[in-house]
Amino acid sequence: MSSLSGKVQTVLGLVEPSKLGRTLTHEHLAMTFDCCYCPPPPCQEAISKEPIVMKNLYWIQKNAYSHKENLQLNQETEAIKEELLYFKANGGGALVENTTTGISRDTQTLKRLAEETGVHIISGAGFYVDATHSSETRAMSVEQLTDVLMNEILHGADGTSIKCGIIGEIGCSWPLTESERKVLQATAHAQAQLGCPVIIHPGRSSRAPFQIIRILQEAGADISKTVMSHLDRVRLLVEEGCEDRILVAHDIHTKTRLMKYGGHGYSHILTNVVPKMLLRGITENVLDKILIENPKQWLTFK
Repeated sequence: MSSLSGKVQTVLGLVEPSKLGRTLTHEHLAMTFDCCYCPPPPCQEAISKEPIVMKNLYWIQKNAYSHKENLQLNQETEAIKEELLYFKANGGGALVENTTTGISRDTQTLKRLAEETGVHIISGAGFYVDATHSSETRAMSVEQLTDVLMNEILHGADGTSIKCGIIGEIGCSWPLTESERKVLQATAHAQAQLGCPVIIHPGRSSRAPFQIIRILQEAGADISKTVMSHLDRVRLLVEEGCEDRILVAHDIHTKTRLMKYGGHGYSHILTNVVPKMLLRGITENVLDKILIENPKQWLTFK
């Protein structure tokens, strides 16, 4: 895998890690989230089917997974293109797109967005939570799953020649299912051969990240190049001296998170959060680690 070593693999090809700049490490640009649809109470069923307009926006924001249209982020490509241009204008350089098999990954759309905005986009290989696994996926052996992951990085995903640059987000439930366990083992095997970055979506239990790390380590994963998402404790980790291990992002995955619908959008961290971090004593040096150096180190193939 010497051709990948020392490089970052975007949907437009290999780039030098130094070219990334400020990087969001967990976002979605083209996905569906029907797997998490939660039917509202019968008395609110009508509003769950209405288009997104100002009069129902508050309800949708508070019931994000109970409004079917809100879960179709893949319908907003033009709005997302505008947001990426705004992200770049505000100092953004790169974005990791964590959509995997099961939630409508669309590498062709990612490639077009990268071409039209100049933002480096890194696409994720792999599988989301068990609820989105097909019968074919569940029937695969660890070896077969490993081959799928490696092919998506080495040859292309979604029937294209557009290559993924990370494995993940690998979706895990709580408790972990057998199919998810096999995917984790395959992730470790592929990472051991490719030297690639990995990102995990842990199940909703404080014990889940530790169980996942143990499974990955036992299967030969490189934990130094593995990210555990959704932990949300940035300042505490900085105070504990872990600034070399922190990444940040928004995980935008519904329409109402977009600026078009009154959401904070993909530039929120750069335009709103960073100034607050500075006010609270987090230094420019630490911010550069979190936004530039740490993503660069993680995304670079060994």
